[in-house]
Amino acid sequence: MTTSPEPTVTAATLPGYTPGTWAIDPVHTEVAFAVRHLGVANVRGRFDEFTGEIVLAENPLESSVTATIQIASVSTGHEQRDNHIRSEEFLNAAEFPEMTFRSTEVRPADGDGFLVDGELSVHGATQPVTLDLELIGFGKGYQDRPVVGFTATTQISRKAFGVHGGPTSAMLGDAIKITLDVEAALVQ
Repeated sequence: MTTSPEPTVTAATLPGYTPGTWAIDPVHTEVAFAVRHLGVANVRGRFDEFTGEIVLAENPLESSVTATIQIASVSTGHEQRDNHIRSEEFLNAAEFPEMTFRSTEVRPADGDGFLVDGELSVHGATQPVTLDLELIGFGKGYQDRPVVGFTATTQISRKAFGVHGGPTSAMLGDAIKITLDVEAALVQ
């Protein structure tokens, strides 16, 4: 029995790949989430304030990403629910104002794409997570500034981060689906 070789990912195999430091563009990026409500529907929301940096290395598998999200910027389209999410019962934005992500490894996924392993810190707890990342591509933005686009998804357990939700917890699922649609611009 023969084994197939490990997939090879190089800058040459990624059209337009440009090593460098890229800043996440908050105007053209969305940090979204969904959680099951009453077991029958999804409640969706997003975070509107965040920063992040992507460092694309000469070897794409040596690249890294860091991001910081402001918890108080949560928006579900319902002010009362948003305030509840910010409260001590859920994310406790007063005590834990930021959520952070720091990658620890990039590896090829089966088929297309990448898996980005990292550490997510929420509500005073840090847990390992893996983002399933799709490279959308490279292009030219405003004034021909190089831009890159990615979509990344993951699923986390809110309880693993100590987010229990008090009396309303029984109405919500434990799994939080996270979707990141990211555009970044080359800064150096």
